[in-house]
Amino acid sequence: MKPVYEYDIRFPDGYDPDRTYPTIFTLHGRGSNERNMAGLTEPLSEAFITISIRGHLTLGAGYQYYELRSLGNPIRETFDAAVKQLEAFIHYATGKYAVDPKRRYLLGFSQGAILSMTLALAMGDQLRGIVALNGYVPDFVKEEYPLRSVKDVSVFISHGEYDRVFPLWVGQETAAFFESRTERLAFKTYAEDHGVSEENQRDFTDWLYRDTGVRQE
Repeated sequence: MKPVYEYDIRFPDGYDPDRTYPTIFTLHGRGSNERNMAGLTEPLSEAFITISIRGHLTLGAGYQYYELRSLGNPIRETFDAAVKQLEAFIHYATGKYAVDPKRRYLLGFSQGAILSMTLALAMGDQLRGIVALNGYVPDFVKEEYPLRSVKDVSVFISHGEYDRVFPLWVGQETAAFFESRTERLAFKTYAEDHGVSEENQRDFTDWLYRDTGVRQE
């Protein structure tokens, strides 16, 4: 199988293909690219395989995973296709590399966060957890998708208190949606706009190490 997506993969030091590793799949924001996620996952590189997925649709000098009619209004056909293609890619990468299928995580920002949360609801406990930075769950996903249980999925949601793209109430509403579905939810807000602060990065890094039980060097 040739994957739909271009991607960048980084292995921990001393990578041994005969063992398995916790793995982070990263999903970038609209108009960005996979390289812009590398700094966020650098503190995880000693213990995790990191697979940064580039959106397959061009947008200016960057990329996106699906198209929009307007802000917060995805074109449904491209959104649904992205969810199916990303799920297929996760399974492809798990078969190709030494990915531990019981410790697969998604880490997404903005459009990537929207897809990370949607994939958690679509895949359920096929994922160990997600980190969703400044995103939301589309209403049509909540109302029309066949949602799987996420009670055993760890969920870290963060949002900027001054986010001018998705206001803070969007993050609060999103956290409330997951709070009723999993006991393994962490929700944090930061004095930021539509971005990721160093404190936010430290918090989700620590959270991921704790959730996997991997010792942080």
